[in-house]
Amino acid sequence: MNSMRRSALTAGAVTGGDVVSACNVAPIRGERTKTAFTETPQATPGGEDGTHAVTWGYTGDIGPAHWGDLSPAFTACKLGVSQSPIDLTSDTEAKPHDLAFRYASAPLEITNNGHTIQVDYAPGSALLSGGRQFALVQFHFHHLSEHTVDGQATDMELHLVHRDTADNLAVVGVFLAAGQQNEALQPVWAHMPAAAGEELQVQGVTINAADLLPADLAYYSYMGSLTTPPCSEDVRWFVLSSPVEVSPEQIDRFAALYPDNARPTQPLNGRTLFLSQADN
Repeated sequence: MNSMRRSALTAGAVTGGDVVSACNVAPIRGERTKTAFTETPQATPGGEDGTHAVTWGYTGDIGPAHWGDLSPAFTACKLGVSQSPIDLTSDTEAKPHDLAFRYASAPLEITNNGHTIQVDYAPGSALLSGGRQFALVQFHFHHLSEHTVDGQATDMELHLVHRDTADNLAVVGVFLAAGQQNEALQPVWAHMPAAAGEELQVQGVTINAADLLPADLAYYSYMGSLTTPPCSEDVRWFVLSSPVEVSPEQIDRFAALYPDNARPTQPLNGRTLFLSQADN
């Protein structure tokens, strides 16, 4: 097991059911589009004219400290003032809970995009917040966690990426902490592509993102950015405070492919961090 692994959190899980929701609202339906909002292929269109590709990564001269210098399109990575991830501290303001999940089962489509393992999600699932509906388009993983709690990282972090009809983004972060094997993730782990650029459509296998959420849906929220180039801002972040368990073997399996694909935490720069307790 990775000696860097750190976790101060204990995990709980929710299983089963197509819907985890505070209200009954029909999900967004529409044309399926492949997307990689927070992770992109290794060669990313980065020139102002889009005619050349930019390679970025997590180490050395193409690592996070240099992203802002790799392309004019990545300037926000260096000069942005509302960047993600951040350290989640106890210095929060209370805010009413306003987050509901309407997730349904979807066929399993997995991509190794060169920076993470990503599952593209079929239309029909949504996140509800602030009177808006954001369609779930994909989820992916980071090792270690990108967000920290009082300076401490967790073993992994799951990002569920959503988009509304005006292309506004909302990302839900779920901490993954070492514990029991996560059966809901096993279909992903069983078919995880080893080669960068490999895509799999797994016949006869489905996954339900509702099964990846903790039982306690309390969350931190703030305005931030993509955690990978181009580090675009105005992203709504909701980071669930309770982690979900994954086994050490599951952690090690992912870490064998991506031992370090987590951007370091960024300055808060005066932003307000909110904490919303779930209505249990």
